[in-house]
Amino acid sequence: MKNGMMIASLAGLAVAGSASATFVGFVVVTTQVTTGGVLLDQHKIFARFNGPTDTVLNVFNLAYNGSSSAADPYGQFYHKDNSDYSGGVLGQQYGTWAPQLTGSATLNRPFDSFLVIGGTASATNSTSADPSWNSGGSGTHAGNASGWNRADLLDNGTMGWFNSSPPTLQGRVGVAPNTATDVLLAQFVIDRGGNFGVWSLTVGYNDGVAGSAVQFATNTFGVPAPGALALLGLAGFAGRRRR
Repeated sequence: MKNGMMIASLAGLAVAGSASATFVGFVVVTTQVTTGGVLLDQHKIFARFNGPTDTVLNVFNLAYNGSSSAADPYGQFYHKDNSDYSGGVLGQQYGTWAPQLTGSATLNRPFDSFLVIGGTASATNSTSADPSWNSGGSGTHAGNASGWNRADLLDNGTMGWFNSSPPTLQGRVGVAPNTATDVLLAQFVIDRGGNFGVWSLTVGYNDGVAGSAVQFATNTFGVPAPGALALLGLAGFAGRRRR
């Protein structure tokens, strides 16, 4: 595996209202990876916070907003997981978004697309798909009984995932492998040099104190065209507090 230059793209540095004051935005870190002679870009999506114990509980309403250079933005993702669907073979037709099935940390995980609420993408991760994967959408990107055991994303605009065991604290900043400010939410692997496009996502979180109110914030993230860096999502930020 050859790693190239790591590119960080900050999304949504504007914050609206005190109800969302601890959510800073989404951060995209891009690393060039190679497996079997296939040149790929690995995009890691993080939620960034400024509170010392902020904890992600769930995310939802993942939706494509445009600008991808891929002919099929929903089907541009590579998988190399150990599920029955792909069997550790790199490809875009078969796979799963479940982090528990990523397989080897060196032979599979760097080249696999998966979704998480913090923690390491391994068998012990407690991230689960929510029911949004079972219905909605259209054509080949419609939901079905397979849930997130598929290689593509749905075009229903409601996809979500959550920490099914919050006491693990895997979604909290400062709990390894999360950093003091960032919690990993997804890894998307696409063809080298492709424009990933702009996507929107809503994050549900609290300050990590038992019984504290859950807050929600919506923003965008994306990867600009090759050779360009951009700040994304400075507009259209929305947050609200559930009472």
